[in-house]
Amino acid sequence: MSGFTRPGTTAGRLAQGRLVPGRSAQGRSAPGWVVAARERLTGWLARPLTSLHLVLAVFGLLALFGLVMVLSASSVESYTRAGSSYAVFVRQLVYCGLGLVLFWLGLRIPVRVLRGTSGLFLLVCVVLLAMVLSPLGAEINGAQKWLRLGPLSLQPSEPAKLALALWGAHVLITKRVLPRQWRHLLVPLVPMAVTIFALVMLQPDLGTTITLAVVLLALLWFGGAPGELFGAIAIAALVGAVAMAGIAGYRSARIVSFLNPGADPQGAAYQARQAMFSLADGGWWGVGLGQGSAKWDYLPNAYNDFIFAIIGEELGFLGCLVVLLLFGTLAYVGIRIAARNTDPWIRLVAATVTTWLVGQAAINIGYVVGLLPITGIPLPLISSGGTSIALTMLAFGLLANFARHEPQAVSALRYELTRSGRPDVLTRLLRLRPPVPYVPASRPRAGAWPTSSGRSSRGRR
Repeated sequence: MSGFTRPGTTAGRLAQGRLVPGRSAQGRSAPGWVVAARERLTGWLARPLTSLHLVLAVFGLLALFGLVMVLSASSVESYTRAGSSYAVFVRQLVYCGLGLVLFWLGLRIPVRVLRGTSGLFLLVCVVLLAMVLSPLGAEINGAQKWLRLGPLSLQPSEPAKLALALWGAHVLITKRVLPRQWRHLLVPLVPMAVTIFALVMLQPDLGTTITLAVVLLALLWFGGAPGELFGAIAIAALVGAVAMAGIAGYRSARIVSFLNPGADPQGAAYQARQAMFSLADGGWWGVGLGQGSAKWDYLPNAYNDFIFAIIGEELGFLGCLVVLLLFGTLAYVGIRIAARNTDPWIRLVAATVTTWLVGQAAINIGYVVGLLPITGIPLPLISSGGTSIALTMLAFGLLANFARHEPQAVSALRYELTRSGRPDVLTRLLRLRPPVPYVPASRPRAGAWPTSSGRSSRGRR
């Protein structure tokens, strides 16, 4: 019966010539340009290197957009403090240059090396976090979370996010062969994560702690943790939030101002109100790039945590929509990379890193528009920053690396190398190594993840 089609079905009508492509089964035809655009989009998304191209496009657009907005938002304060409108912008350029080097390294390092050194990476981050709390740490604005390295500064809590994602994925994938019990999922991942949380909270830095918690939750969620575990984590998080709000008065003031913005408009609610005024002034099209008034000392941290308000004021709703679309595209391509890879460690890391970046953006935008209490989390690749910019670029490099390891991408790149005798243009330009295909282990081993075929899915690279 495989060579026949039933007359009443869509396939049957198509075979009889009574249904043409672009026309629905009910007889309604879509416009020709819609059909053509849909076919082109479908064909482009089916290409083997689409994920890589999307990651590179989102990375480049966010980085360039961030540089332009940092220059616009910081010009007034830079001139007031340093006598030059470009002081903050030049510093941003320096860290972006360092970040581009890290992006290239993340794109080039073999996956087996990344996974094999994840434990050492995490250990170094924990040592640096402990050093921050010693006399070697530098205190700025009441928070001791930096280490001075000559003219530059290092914030160890930023690389700790990536280290927790890499090492946590390794632990969870290694333990997938064990019975699904809470203790196998929690130990040693959760104790190590709680230790990092404690070191960061002693600085104190609630915003980074929240981002680290997002990384942990993403690891557990995509690692297959049961729903009951997340209920217990939610209760523990609620109790911890109440305790931290009671310990620090400024945190409770932020919560009160969020629940009742009119209670202290010139105090705890001042920053949030000014951000809303900036967004309202921008309207649909904005007042023009560089023409905003909020950066004239009306909005604190205009070029850092609240740069989204400056985007809304100067570029309007359209500028904000562009930012949202870019992060939405990042969410799509990150999950696409995770879904299309066969290496379970890559799948878990790609999904976790994507959740971290998009979740951090959602929290930042959420408190700028008044949907969340202020937590002081920067907007990835757009807010002014040092270590955060560089490590975010490294994370994008890893996503691009993982995109090159999709089975279809590996085949396409190796075919190009075989056909022409040399790698493709991007590989030659960035001096990248050819991606190594994932090969499952031939026999089950301790710590491997057995698949439905009975073979282990932890591969050799």
